[in-house]
Amino acid sequence: MDNDSLAPSAEQKMEKCIEALKANFSRIRTGRAHPGILDQVTCDYHGTRTAINQIANVTLIDSRTIGVAPYEKSFVSTIEKAIMEADLGLNPSSVGELIRVPMPALSEERRKDLSKLAKSVAEESKISVRNIRREANELSKKKLKAKTISADEDKKLQDIIQKLTDEHIKKIEALFSAKEKEILTV
Repeated sequence: MDNDSLAPSAEQKMEKCIEALKANFSRIRTGRAHPGILDQVTCDYHGTRTAINQIANVTLIDSRTIGVAPYEKSFVSTIEKAIMEADLGLNPSSVGELIRVPMPALSEERRKDLSKLAKSVAEESKISVRNIRREANELSKKKLKAKTISADEDKKLQDIIQKLTDEHIKKIEALFSAKEKEILTV
C-alpha cells in the first residue's frame, strides 16, 4: 500500500462501519412500522430458507401496519408462521391473500431497553472505527521504520487519520441520537 492510499483506504473502511451501523439500526424496532423489520425473517420456500422480502411484496399499509402480499398464494400461512416464530413480538393475521402485521405499541420499559441496545450497537461501531485508526497508524509507523516515508509524512498521515476518525465518530453519534429520539418518541 502506498502513502497516498493509506488514508483513503482507512476512510473507506470507516464508511463501511457507518453503513453497517445504519443496517443494524434499521433492525431495531421503533413504535412505527417499517418494512425493514422483516428483512431478517426467513421461511421455507420450496426446500430453501428464503427471506420473506424475496417471496412477497412487503409494504406499509399505514404508520403502524405492515402488509405482506406473497407472490404465491399458497405461502400465506407459511409466511405468517415465520413472522410469528421470528421472535419480533409481532402477531400477523391474514386477510385473504394479504398478511397484515400490526406493530404493537412499545412500553416505556421496552423503549428504554431498545435505546440501550442502540447505544451498544453505536459503541461497537465507534470501536470498529478506532480499530481502523489504530491499524492505519501502525501501517504508517511500519513505513516510517522501513524508511519509505519521512517523519513529517508519518505525522501528516496520522493527523489525517485522526481527523477522519473524529468525523466518523461524530456521524455515529448523530445517527445514534436520531435513532434514540425515534425509539423514545411515543
